[in-house]
Amino acid sequence: MKLTQYSDLGLRLTMYLALRDGEPVTIGEASERLSVSKNHLVKVSHQLTCAGLIESIRGRNGGVRLAMPPEQLTVEQVLRATEDNFDLVECLGGANTCVISGACKLGAALEDAREAFFASLRQVSMADLVKNGRALERSLLPLSSIARIPIRRASK
Repeated sequence: MKLTQYSDLGLRLTMYLALRDGEPVTIGEASERLSVSKNHLVKVSHQLTCAGLIESIRGRNGGVRLAMPPEQLTVEQVLRATEDNFDLVECLGGANTCVISGACKLGAALEDAREAFFASLRQVSMADLVKNGRALERSLLPLSSIARIPIRRASK
Protein backbone atom coordinates (compact mmCIF):
# COMPACT_ATOMS: atom_id res chain seq x y z
CA MET A 1 0.00 0.00 0.00
CA LYS A 2 1.29 3.43 -0.89
CA LEU A 3 -0.24 6.53 0.60
CA THR A 4 -0.80 9.51 -1.64
CA GLN A 5 0.87 12.90 -1.38
CA TYR A 6 -2.58 14.19 -0.47
CA SER A 7 -2.57 12.10 2.72
CA ASP A 8 1.02 13.09 3.41
CA LEU A 9 -0.03 16.75 3.27
CA GLY A 10 -2.97 15.99 5.55
CA LEU A 11 -0.66 14.43 8.11
CA ARG A 12 1.85 17.29 7.89
CA LEU A 13 -0.88 19.91 8.24
CA THR A 14 -2.47 18.25 11.27
CA MET A 15 0.95 17.82 12.89
CA TYR A 16 1.68 21.51 12.33
CA LEU A 17 -1.69 22.47 13.79
CA ALA A 18 -1.00 20.23 16.80
CA LEU A 19 2.18 22.24 17.42
CA ARG A 20 0.17 25.47 17.48
CA ASP A 21 -1.92 24.62 20.59
CA GLY A 22 -5.29 25.69 19.19
CA GLU A 23 -4.04 28.94 17.67
CA PRO A 24 -5.55 29.48 14.21
CA VAL A 25 -3.08 29.24 11.34
CA THR A 26 -3.64 30.61 7.86
CA ILE A 27 -3.19 28.24 4.95
CA GLY A 28 -0.62 30.67 3.56
CA GLU A 29 1.45 30.43 6.72
CA ALA A 30 1.13 26.64 6.86
CA SER A 31 2.11 26.26 3.21
CA GLU A 32 5.17 28.45 3.73
CA ARG A 33 6.25 26.71 6.94
CA LEU A 34 5.70 23.24 5.44
CA SER A 35 7.17 24.30 2.09
CA VAL A 36 4.23 22.94 0.10
CA SER A 37 1.80 24.29 -2.49
CA LYS A 38 -0.83 26.59 -1.02
CA ASN A 39 -3.39 25.38 -3.58
CA HIS A 40 -2.87 21.75 -2.59
CA LEU A 41 -3.05 22.61 1.10
CA VAL A 42 -6.36 24.46 0.56
CA LYS A 43 -7.87 21.26 -0.89
CA VAL A 44 -6.51 19.11 1.92
CA SER A 45 -7.69 21.50 4.62
CA HIS A 46 -11.16 21.62 3.06
CA GLN A 47 -11.40 17.82 3.14
CA LEU A 48 -10.17 17.67 6.75
CA THR A 49 -12.70 20.37 7.68
CA CYS A 50 -15.53 18.41 6.02
CA ALA A 51 -14.41 15.34 7.98
CA GLY A 52 -14.61 17.31 11.24
CA LEU A 53 -10.91 16.91 12.04
CA ILE A 54 -9.98 20.58 11.70
CA GLU A 55 -12.12 23.68 11.91
CA SER A 56 -12.05 26.79 9.80
CA ILE A 57 -12.32 30.16 11.52
CA ARG A 58 -13.37 33.11 9.40
CA GLY A 59 -12.40 36.71 9.85
CA ARG A 60 -9.35 38.85 10.38
CA ASN A 61 -7.71 36.53 12.91
CA GLY A 62 -9.06 33.40 11.27
CA GLY A 63 -7.42 30.32 9.90
CA VAL A 64 -7.62 26.63 10.63
CA ARG A 65 -6.98 24.67 13.80
CA LEU A 66 -7.56 21.17 15.09
CA ALA A 67 -11.20 20.48 15.93
CA MET A 68 -10.17 18.39 18.93
CA PRO A 69 -7.21 18.11 21.29
CA PRO A 70 -4.15 16.59 19.57
CA GLU A 71 -4.32 13.66 22.00
CA GLN A 72 -7.67 12.67 20.47
CA LEU A 73 -6.79 12.99 16.77
CA THR A 74 -5.18 9.84 15.38
CA VAL A 75 -3.16 9.09 12.28
CA GLU A 76 -5.88 6.61 11.31
CA GLN A 77 -8.52 9.36 11.30
CA VAL A 78 -6.43 11.60 9.05
CA LEU A 79 -5.69 8.77 6.61
CA ARG A 80 -9.32 7.65 6.44
CA ALA A 81 -10.32 11.26 5.73
CA THR A 82 -7.75 11.80 2.97
CA GLU A 83 -7.51 8.42 1.23
CA ASP A 84 -10.45 7.05 -0.66
CA ASN A 85 -9.36 3.46 -1.29
CA PHE A 86 -7.56 1.00 0.94
CA ASP A 87 -8.37 -2.07 -1.14
CA LEU A 88 -5.03 -3.82 -1.47
CA VAL A 89 -6.31 -6.25 -4.09
CA GLU A 90 -9.41 -6.37 -6.28
CA CYS A 91 -11.29 -8.88 -4.16
CA LEU A 92 -11.35 -6.46 -1.21
CA GLY A 93 -13.29 -3.91 -3.26
CA GLY A 94 -16.89 -3.78 -4.35
CA ALA A 95 -16.26 -4.56 -8.04
CA ASN A 96 -14.68 -7.98 -7.59
CA THR A 97 -14.34 -9.88 -10.86
CA CYS A 98 -11.52 -12.19 -9.77
CA VAL A 99 -12.43 -15.74 -10.78
CA ILE A 100 -10.46 -17.39 -7.97
CA SER A 101 -11.66 -15.19 -5.10
CA GLY A 102 -14.08 -17.83 -3.83
CA ALA A 103 -11.29 -20.33 -3.19
CA CYS A 104 -8.40 -17.92 -2.55
CA LYS A 105 -7.23 -17.00 0.94
CA LEU A 106 -5.18 -13.96 -0.13
CA GLY A 107 -8.04 -11.51 0.35
CA ALA A 108 -8.62 -12.62 3.95
CA ALA A 109 -4.91 -12.40 4.76
CA LEU A 110 -4.64 -8.91 3.29
CA GLU A 111 -7.83 -7.82 5.05
CA ASP A 112 -6.25 -8.91 8.35
CA ALA A 113 -3.07 -7.00 7.45
CA ARG A 114 -5.08 -3.88 6.58
CA GLU A 115 -6.95 -4.03 9.88
CA ALA A 116 -3.66 -4.48 11.79
CA PHE A 117 -2.30 -1.44 9.94
CA PHE A 118 -5.26 0.68 11.06
CA ALA A 119 -5.21 -0.73 14.59
CA SER A 120 -1.59 0.35 14.88
CA LEU A 121 -2.28 3.86 13.54
CA ARG A 122 -5.31 4.16 15.81
CA GLN A 123 -2.85 4.14 18.72
CA VAL A 124 -0.79 7.07 17.38
CA SER A 125 -2.12 10.56 18.07
CA MET A 126 -0.99 13.91 16.73
CA ALA A 127 0.28 14.63 20.24
CA ASP A 128 2.52 11.55 19.97
CA LEU A 129 3.89 12.77 16.64
CA VAL A 130 4.78 16.24 17.92
CA LYS A 131 6.35 15.28 21.24
CA ASN A 132 9.66 16.51 19.87
CA GLY A 133 8.08 19.92 19.29
CA ARG A 134 11.22 22.03 19.50
CA ALA A 135 13.03 20.04 16.82
CA LEU A 136 9.94 20.17 14.62
CA GLU A 137 9.60 23.93 15.12
CA ARG A 138 13.24 24.44 14.15
CA SER A 139 12.71 22.49 10.95
CA LEU A 140 9.69 24.66 10.13
CA LEU A 141 11.44 28.02 9.91
CA PRO A 142 9.58 30.42 7.65
CA LEU A 143 11.28 30.68 4.28
CA SER A 144 11.33 34.46 4.62
CA SER A 145 13.50 34.18 7.76
CA ILE A 146 16.27 32.25 6.05
CA ALA A 147 19.15 34.54 5.19
CA ARG A 148 19.66 34.99 1.49
CA ILE A 149 23.19 34.29 0.32
CA PRO A 150 24.19 36.40 -2.66
CA ILE A 151 25.40 34.44 -5.64
CA ARG A 152 28.36 35.90 -7.48
CA ARG A 153 29.20 34.99 -11.00
CA ALA A 154 32.64 33.58 -11.55
CA SER A 155 35.09 35.94 -13.24
CA LYS A 156 36.05 35.02 -16.75
